Amino acid sequence: MSQVEIGLGKNGRRAYELDEIGIVPARRTRDPEEVSIAWQIDAYRFETPLMVSPMDSVASPKTVMAIGELGGLGVLDLEGLWTRYEDPEPLLEEIRELDDASATRRLQEIYAAPIQEELIGRRIEQIRDAGLVTAARLSPQRTAQYHKAVVDAGVDIFVIRGTTVSAEHVSGRAEPLNLKQFIYDLDVPVVVGGCATYTAALHLMRTGAAGVLVGFGGGSGHTTRPVLGVAVPMASALGDVAAARRDYLDESGGRYVHVIADGGMTTSGDIAKALACGADAVMVGSPLARATEAPGGGYHWGSEAHHHELPRGERVRVGTIGDLRSILHGPAATSDGSMNLMGALRRTMATSGYTDLKEFQRVEVVVNPHH
Repeated sequence: MSQVEIGLGKNGRRAYELDEIGIVPARRTRDPEEVSIAWQIDAYRFETPLMVSPMDSVASPKTVMAIGELGGLGVLDLEGLWTRYEDPEPLLEEIRELDDASATRRLQEIYAAPIQEELIGRRIEQIRDAGLVTAARLSPQRTAQYHKAVVDAGVDIFVIRGTTVSAEHVSGRAEPLNLKQFIYDLDVPVVVGGCATYTAALHLMRTGAAGVLVGFGGGSGHTTRPVLGVAVPMASALGDVAAARRDYLDESGGRYVHVIADGGMTTSGDIAKALACGADAVMVGSPLARATEAPGGGYHWGSEAHHHELPRGERVRVGTIGDLRSILHGPAATSDGSMNLMGALRRTMATSGYTDLKEFQRVEVVVNPHH
């Protein structure tokens, strides 16, 4: 790995963003109809390798169910409006109407309402009763407190998602969340992240996680980069974590941990490139915040946007382009890669000669530096 000298006393390696790489069609092409983009994690099979970010602007119980029916996996944020309010619709409407200057302050006020444990169970049951795989997210800080309510309600996949999650969160103030013990005690598969390096990912894999989120949720609704200075280019991060997955597979005697690219993918091309770099699936928010059914109504924001001390996100205007079905499966009414995300992925795979995702991870890629 080539180290670049940043200054005499500091070296760093050159890392690549998704938009700096391209996929190379090399072998025979295939028919898109013959391509399978199905993804299986633990006992659960999905027709598409797509998870939806646990963000209130995208994932309400209703849209989570709709996405499940369209072959993806929606993840409900259990620290969002749906567990703080019996009926968050009027508040969602208010957030859509806010002017930019007052949006962050008002979001902080709205999200200051306490989480109601009883609502956690009710929201999960609502999705489960529809006969769909249920996934829900807590932050590492709240996992110990609320996990019982989540498991009792019958969640299928438990997501622990923070900006940066380590296998052992060390704090002088509180009992650390011992992830390994926690995952061992739970009877459900856990997806945990974010991380962006080989070592951090390997440690998370050793906790028994079923999947690891790669990235710092650095999508369009986030300002983690300017506020914390934390940023790791996604293509390189995925390549590193894919290496950790391979080494852990050997070390554990065959335990395969899924690598899920999280954040920063806005087009179908980004999704294809993330999978080409080694991801098993992707977690996206903003492309689906543009759906007519999205609770954000053309706006998009994440849990960092209303942090009580240091907001690291903002409410961004993403607009509305079509319904969930056409964004995921077409037909596309735009030519910019914002619609028919899954149809485009099939075509990319067919063009480069692959019929399933595991094979497609081996596709050749090249680096095209920014012009």
